[in-house]
Amino acid sequence: MNIAIGSDHAGVELKKELVAHLQRQNIEVMDVGPFDNTSVDYPDFAKLVADKINANTNGILICGSGIGVSIAANKIHGVRAALVTNKEMAEMAKRHNNANVLCLGARMTNPKLAIEMVDTWINAKFEGDRHQRRLDKITNLETSGK
Repeated sequence: MNIAIGSDHAGVELKKELVAHLQRQNIEVMDVGPFDNTSVDYPDFAKLVADKINANTNGILICGSGIGVSIAANKIHGVRAALVTNKEMAEMAKRHNNANVLCLGARMTNPKLAIEMVDTWINAKFEGDRHQRRLDKITNLETSGK
């Protein structure tokens, strides 16, 4: 699995820690920025990450609360972004929702917990079956609005 990762200015420090952690696990990481804490707009970086999502690449987005990046990323066709606040949510995001973008709040989450949530999400497997039926309905909403 490859990971595209981005943040806003509030998430830069947590992003650096996650990039280093993922690279230590030999996961290919594409850091789309930003690279310092100069104020930026999170939708720009949510789009950069979302545009890289495919069968081999998932994403991680970080802003102050995680709310803004999750809303922005979910506007992109094919993205299933999940804001998580604990390991159980991270696991369910993958197992039941096949989330391909994990969203974190840098001001709400300590780095140790963020790493644990990322690891849990990466290692979880989508269960399919009834969950696929529900994802198909979400895709239908996304494409037809009905």
